Amino acid sequence: MAEQKDTGISHTINLPEGVTATLQESVLTLKGPAGENSRDFFNPLVQLEQKGNMLIVSSRSTKRKFTRVLNTLKAHIQNQLLGVTEGFTYELKICSGHFPMTVKKEGSEVVVTNFLGEKIPRKATIVSGVDVQIKGEDITIKSSEIENAGQTAANIEKATFIKKRDRRTFQDGCYITLKPSDKK
Repeated sequence: MAEQKDTGISHTINLPEGVTATLQESVLTLKGPAGENSRDFFNPLVQLEQKGNMLIVSSRSTKRKFTRVLNTLKAHIQNQLLGVTEGFTYELKICSGHFPMTVKKEGSEVVVTNFLGEKIPRKATIVSGVDVQIKGEDITIKSSEIENAGQTAANIEKATFIKKRDRRTFQDGCYITLKPSDKK
């Protein structure tokens, strides 16, 4: 019986105009008009290399284990490209029906005071590399890295989580109204 040789699989990602990439060992850094981000893509199952204006992600096998990792890395690189060309934006809405709460940015935190009449302010951490703007009842979060923007939005939403009250009646809080995936 003859053995079949597994030749592997590869994907080529072309860099858009205005985006530069640097690959040092396994760390890919992309710079574009909307910002800069970098990520470590070390994985023994796949190889990442740069040839001119192209990034090539390849594996030595076509087995499912290898293709899953390869497709995950490809998706992360595409998110990086989207982040440095357009950026990621989350929008939150401040809802206060029972008590007039105040939401403001103080350094690297968003501080919510008088939430449901509480005396102690609630705080949410802003992840580094994220821009938070608060205008009236709207909070806008922008970043070139989707993970940082999403984590900051989740931190703000989680800071105003309601416990020990009926959430159907007490709908106060900060809620995510628009995610980057909703814009497509």
